[in-house]
Amino acid sequence: MATILDARNLSLKDVHRLLGVQERFNSSISSLLSLEPATEEQLLKIRHLFHDYYAEGKISEGQVKFLFISPLLWLSGFYQSNIKITLEENISDIFIEDEDTVIKGRMDLLAVSKNKNHKLDNTYFWILVIEAKNASINALEGLPQLLAYAYKSLEQQQFVWGLTTNGVDYRFVYLQQGNPVTYQLLPQLNLIDSESSLQLLQILKAICKI
Repeated sequence: MATILDARNLSLKDVHRLLGVQERFNSSISSLLSLEPATEEQLLKIRHLFHDYYAEGKISEGQVKFLFISPLLWLSGFYQSNIKITLEENISDIFIEDEDTVIKGRMDLLAVSKNKNHKLDNTYFWILVIEAKNASINALEGLPQLLAYAYKSLEQQQFVWGLTTNGVDYRFVYLQQGNPVTYQLLPQLNLIDSESSLQLLQILKAICKI
């Protein structure tokens, strides 16, 4: 009988070993995306809201998704008829034959393009996979889950973007099809500093247009 693993319990070492995923180092977002200007006025309300909640204490995972990720996606252009946003979506089982192991899990948020689909099974192109944590947890804690969730999409497409966040810190990940599958973890951004939050919005807008 196969061992069942929940993606929430995987370490980064587990993901590397079980899925054969390897990290490629890259500190330049411009090598992957073309960024357009963004204005600070677009972000002020979200930043002020974060400060208010953060000052009062712990921000839950649900609040991170509803109060910060959702409006950021709105500002970035994700809420349109040709993009579908799903919440708490179960991933397809990942079967690791050599170890008789099955990885299961549930994505926090998934954005797919309804304009692009794969002819063989009529599944949509994955634009962005998001893993959220509460504000007291390091955003990188969500990386193993994010890699496991996004991994399955590479059976149908050449690349996929991921984002793991705790509401204040944001880490983008670029996964690319290959043998082995590789990922690039981009430098940390945050919602507090003006320049960093503007780049966060620029990156989301660029990913939305893929």
